[in-house]
Amino acid sequence: PPDEKLLGFIGPPLVEGFQSVTGMNEQDALAATIKYRERYETEGLYECQLYEGISSLIKDLHEKGYHICLATSKPELFARRILEHFELINYFDEIVGATFDGKINAKDTVIREMFKRLALTDDRKAETIMIGDRKHDILGAKACGIDSLGVYYGFAPAGEHEACGADYIVDTVEDLR
Repeated sequence: PPDEKLLGFIGPPLVEGFQSVTGMNEQDALAATIKYRERYETEGLYECQLYEGISSLIKDLHEKGYHICLATSKPELFARRILEHFELINYFDEIVGATFDGKINAKDTVIREMFKRLALTDDRKAETIMIGDRKHDILGAKACGIDSLGVYYGFAPAGEHEACGADYIVDTVEDLR
């Protein structure tokens, strides 16, 4: 399929992606997700690449005392393996991802689980910002009552962050810094 169609898989939980991009029913989307993960857990997760400058930014923010967490729709086990692979896991205060049973899946449920693990009270939400490269990150942040920052060095097509109401938008990792 053309890249524009494949981009529909980036951001949402996989089952949702298979349904919206290919038109699969839920049962077929669940089966496709299982098949996809067979390869992903042994090879695919090691094929990803860091954005230029992101490793040093994460390390610098950690050294300055910022609390850095990962809230992803990717299964948590895979997210942890990726951070370990890139030797970044020790810079994160918490890592929350989707569960294989689907109970934690959509971005807002991942963020809420993050709040729960960190015992983050409502009065501390003003100190929190969700940084993401797709609309799902921005909409998840809005649903949880926190600010959002959309980045265009990721996978979002032009205008996506504006359309979903990102509080802040940057084009590069250096702008994020």
